[in-house]
Amino acid sequence: MLVKQLQAVMPSAGYRAAIFIGVLNVAMALYRVNTPKRIAAFLAQIGHESAELRYVRELGDDQSLGQYDTGKLAARLGNTPEEDGDGQRYRGRGLIQITGRRNYLACSQALFGDDRLLREPELLEQARWAADSAAWFWQSNGLNELADQDQFMTITRRINGGLNGLEDRLRLWARAKAVLCVS
Repeated sequence: MLVKQLQAVMPSAGYRAAIFIGVLNVAMALYRVNTPKRIAAFLAQIGHESAELRYVRELGDDQSLGQYDTGKLAARLGNTPEEDGDGQRYRGRGLIQITGRRNYLACSQALFGDDRLLREPELLEQARWAADSAAWFWQSNGLNELADQDQFMTITRRINGGLNGLEDRLRLWARAKAVLCVS
């Protein structure tokens, strides 16, 4: 994929498209996001999750991120049940917003073969790891196969747990399909 194609899909990305294009191309090749259908769906989802490459770290204050620290959602994400800052520490990061201790550990083992993301979660804010973590998540959750079948709503649910931001995701998907000549 070329910078101009990425900018056509995500016009608000601006100069960030040039920062991410190389690492996205490598990550997509490594994790078999390698057909126009797969790439279009992937770009739409990461485009929404990162606000067109603007954010590689989830926004939110202590109160909003507190939902990840204690309670049912925190437990589902593998965070400790105590109010110990896991919500802030393991907030969404990367282009697809890896969230929660359990997901950080799985991602770390896949990318590094160890648990370094538990010690250095900020690594997912670096372009290379932001792209790699997104492509790893995509492949490991069977999203390539869903993209092959145009199951965009199911992809959205697997990434987001619901259909939040669906209109934006669909707009990005339509743009990506047009740029990549996907019918």
